[in-house]
Amino acid sequence: MQYSLVMRHAVRLGPLFLTCALPLLVPCSAQDHGSSEDRIEHVENGLLPAAFVKGSSAMPMKLSDRMFVYQVPGVSIAVIHNGKVDWARGFGVTKLGGAPVTTETLFQAGSVSKPVTAFAALRLVQAGQLNLDADINLYLKSWKLPANRFHQTVTARELLTHTGGTNVPGFPGYASGESVPTLQEVLDGIPPSNTPPVRANIEPGTQWRYSGGGYAIMQQALVDVSGKAFPELMKELVLVPIGMTSSTFRQALPAELVANTATPYADTGEQILGGPHTYPEMAAAGLWTDPTDLARFAIVIQRALTGSLDSLLSSRLARDMVATRFDKRGTMFGVGGAETDPYFAHSGEDAGFVTYLVAYENKGDGAVVMANGDRGFDLVEEIVRAVAHEYGWADFRPVEHAIASVEVRQIGQYVGSYRLSDGSLITVSSRKDHLAVQFAAQISLELFPDGERHFFSKQIDVQLTFSTPVQGHSPALVLRQYGSDSTADRSCP
Repeated sequence: MQYSLVMRHAVRLGPLFLTCALPLLVPCSAQDHGSSEDRIEHVENGLLPAAFVKGSSAMPMKLSDRMFVYQVPGVSIAVIHNGKVDWARGFGVTKLGGAPVTTETLFQAGSVSKPVTAFAALRLVQAGQLNLDADINLYLKSWKLPANRFHQTVTARELLTHTGGTNVPGFPGYASGESVPTLQEVLDGIPPSNTPPVRANIEPGTQWRYSGGGYAIMQQALVDVSGKAFPELMKELVLVPIGMTSSTFRQALPAELVANTATPYADTGEQILGGPHTYPEMAAAGLWTDPTDLARFAIVIQRALTGSLDSLLSSRLARDMVATRFDKRGTMFGVGGAETDPYFAHSGEDAGFVTYLVAYENKGDGAVVMANGDRGFDLVEEIVRAVAHEYGWADFRPVEHAIASVEVRQIGQYVGSYRLSDGSLITVSSRKDHLAVQFAAQISLELFPDGERHFFSKQIDVQLTFSTPVQGHSPALVLRQYGSDSTADRSCP
């Protein structure tokens, strides 16, 4: 449903399991660990926290233990190494008391549907059927995006990069038994749609604001340009050419595929009532897939970015998928890492499912993790850190911090609410010698000081830095996660 800078978080400590030498500051080398089975075992028994306190160590944990803590029944992982799928493995069960997760078990990919849709749109650009910088209304036939008060056109490039000024960040989907709207009803916010009309309500082309609504518009445009149903178009442009043979955008899922799916679970540990939600907003959230298929997709992007002659997409258009706009590092994908060794990534969340895809542009490494539990993002982070450690990635490793002594009065002046540029709220409260931070409606997270103005989480990759308070002005904060910074202004004391 959403792709945000901040993953869900719930702070829990689980049993510890030792692997490799401590402290875990230097990544192991994949070449040092023998077979794929050895590497699977090291990852399975080597999950890592985001940070550790100086003088201690980043102690590894077992995947099975962490799945129990986060109430996630099933996990599926695929790891990319040297431009190929090195291994894939399912862990846990499709539902409590159910069959084991296999590499072919299908999960809902949530917002990872968006870069797959973007790839299809760029293939139409490459074929001369779509112009990225033309008014999107030139391609919309069965529905038109209403004029905005800024008298500005909205382009396909802007919709694909979340810079078109459109609203509706995410879609909750429709539970079993609920009426499902048509795409045009979603776009106009007409019942039974459960989201507002999709409109450009900030000036197009002036700022980055995440918009699933923009991808709903792109879905309609792709259907109108091609004259084909969206699932069939995606099958033709992306799924079959890449070899994503297990994947589909069909909503609801056909009966013959249901037996091979994971069952979604809420953050309470209970099944989502009625099973998976239906998403008519297929471009934004409708992909059913498995990690191996998504790994194949990531490898195609890697090959395109390096200019491979047999790629399905030109390197120029592939570069558009990781391009930075308005100081936002990546827009069709998020990007991070060093300038000389960057990676691209996207997360996804549908009701009861979470997904994370990350792949390096140059060295052919990456990973895809999918889980059938709403608290799975916390688990996914730990898994990615284990993969990063095992394969010697420069990023996603635990960070060492020294706890600083900060006066209660100093901590107290940071208490309040802060609003990010996308409108989401960060609430900061004090806990004697540290802070508690809540992102939107998510679970509160403890942050500890390693300086007067800098705070970090021990469990997930989140850091906050507060500006120096100036008389008459409230402090702002900078949120950092996976190397990407976002500024939030104080909205109320």
